[in-house]
Amino acid sequence: MKSFLLLSVAMAVPAVSLPQVVPSGPAPAKAAASTPKLTPGVRRSALKVVEEVTPIDDDVQLNLTAEELDLAKLVEVGVIPCELGTSVTITPSEKKPGMFLVRTKNMTFRMHPVSSRTGAIRLEDPKAGAMWLQLGNKSMLMSQKLGQRLADECISPSQAVVVENLKKNPVPSILDATRATPTK
Repeated sequence: MKSFLLLSVAMAVPAVSLPQVVPSGPAPAKAAASTPKLTPGVRRSALKVVEEVTPIDDDVQLNLTAEELDLAKLVEVGVIPCELGTSVTITPSEKKPGMFLVRTKNMTFRMHPVSSRTGAIRLEDPKAGAMWLQLGNKSMLMSQKLGQRLADECISPSQAVVVENLKKNPVPSILDATRATPTK
């Protein structure tokens, strides 16, 4: 037991006494890459005004497939009310068919349809890390970068009809379904 204790102390001493290696060179500037550089004499409010006036759907170099263009026809557009008094405005791009501008509060995303295996209608902005998910009875706007929902329980008029139909005729639970007996 004493030899084990001495051995473990002897092995720990060199590790504690060794200096830590610090990489040479400039430190990575993550914060500088995410925030726009301000030129001297230009205020943030002026940059925001320029950003709001500049059309954002001009620089998209994305070629949509025929399947994605068909999905774009199914996207609910207009002002869609959400929970907690928020709303999401979805506007189709006039210059690029299949592209949408999705706005909420102070955020604007340039989104395009992406096919999903579940049948949900999905719009994505890979650059901003945002996703609009449209189901039969509700929609939601999510930020994949922040890992949170930006807007939830968004219900368009056609989705409200589905919600009312589900209230009147609820879908039976798979746990409530009677077991089918195999026939011989």
